[in-house]
Amino acid sequence: MLQLSFVNFRKDSYMVVEGKSESDRFYIIQSGRVRCHHENEVPGATPDMLGPGDFVGVIPCMSGHSQIESVVALTDVVAISVRRDQYPELIMRNTPVAMKIIRTFANKMRTLNDNLTQLTLKNKVIDSPEQLFAIAAYYEKVGQPNIAIYGYYQYLKACPRGENVEKAKQRFLALKPRTHAVYFESNNDLLRVYPKDTMVFSECQSGQDMFIIQEGSVRITKVSDGNEVTLALLKKGDMFGEMALLENKPRSASAIAHEDCRLMTVNRQNFDQMVATQPQLIARLTTMLADRLWSMYRQLSNTQLHDPLAKMIDMLALQVEKIKITIAPNVSYQTDLTAYDVANMCGIPQDEQASPMYKLSTDSHVRIVDGKILIPDVLELLKQAAFYRKQNSYR
Repeated sequence: MLQLSFVNFRKDSYMVVEGKSESDRFYIIQSGRVRCHHENEVPGATPDMLGPGDFVGVIPCMSGHSQIESVVALTDVVAISVRRDQYPELIMRNTPVAMKIIRTFANKMRTLNDNLTQLTLKNKVIDSPEQLFAIAAYYEKVGQPNIAIYGYYQYLKACPRGENVEKAKQRFLALKPRTHAVYFESNNDLLRVYPKDTMVFSECQSGQDMFIIQEGSVRITKVSDGNEVTLALLKKGDMFGEMALLENKPRSASAIAHEDCRLMTVNRQNFDQMVATQPQLIARLTTMLADRLWSMYRQLSNTQLHDPLAKMIDMLALQVEKIKITIAPNVSYQTDLTAYDVANMCGIPQDEQASPMYKLSTDSHVRIVDGKILIPDVLELLKQAAFYRKQNSYR
């Protein structure tokens, strides 16, 4: 039986403290008001004022990471304490609570996506169907015709009278005979197969399907002013595309098959059924969103590093932190990432990547094995990344 406890916090006391090791519980505010803020600067983040019905500490609790912000009681506060292991039962008994958390996460993720793109690519985010043409043109320019043709198709569909319609038609017809893009339109297939370097969906595209990776991997990207940034590299078991489904808004980023992959499709009807009958899947979705939000906060901090090598070392450290491998002396880790992947994650423009990629490949903290990055000593890499972040904070 679900038994939740009430906790009292005095005015001016801390409910959670940024940087504190992982917590096994979060709080639902019953009465009073709190202020959430970041002790260490996170670009684009502003203090939040929360009150009854709002949640505190969900992201670190559900992701199993350290606290990402400090929360101070502005008044005396009464809160319900919810342990991580109680969450599935809470969903069964109070689905609206879980859906509020998930929708709050989706909204926050959209905001952080935009902040991350602006800071990484030094450009304003364009949220218009016209952007579909720029995305298609970018991928054609960099030699990715299977991705480009999908973008041209979606542009023609979204902007039948757009300023680039004739160009898009010409490029689509020119590329079609030599490409093997799939699923230009959504359908009722429960399982879909996407070859490597084909697009699942494009940013600024409408759509309400969510996907669960059964095999392979998918990268989540954004394109701005002729540059691409990789927001996440997702693997088997991960879900994506949930923001468009939850918010009924255009896609905020593109999803591209990083390897040949097989995806399970979840549409609006399936999702509503999942919420009602499969609390374990909703708990998994909450955990996945919490993981992704924690990573995005961490990636926002990465944008503040000035030296490209420091950014790449820190980005590798973030990948290690995300998977929570054992941290001990002489523990190695073989990644699935190339130096090019890491440079893209850092938003380093393609014409500036050669030097930092070479420096990374010759750095003592990494080795290149069959084109992929091996970390020979995870603990030393994490120490080096922490040193770079600390050094940067003094500037």
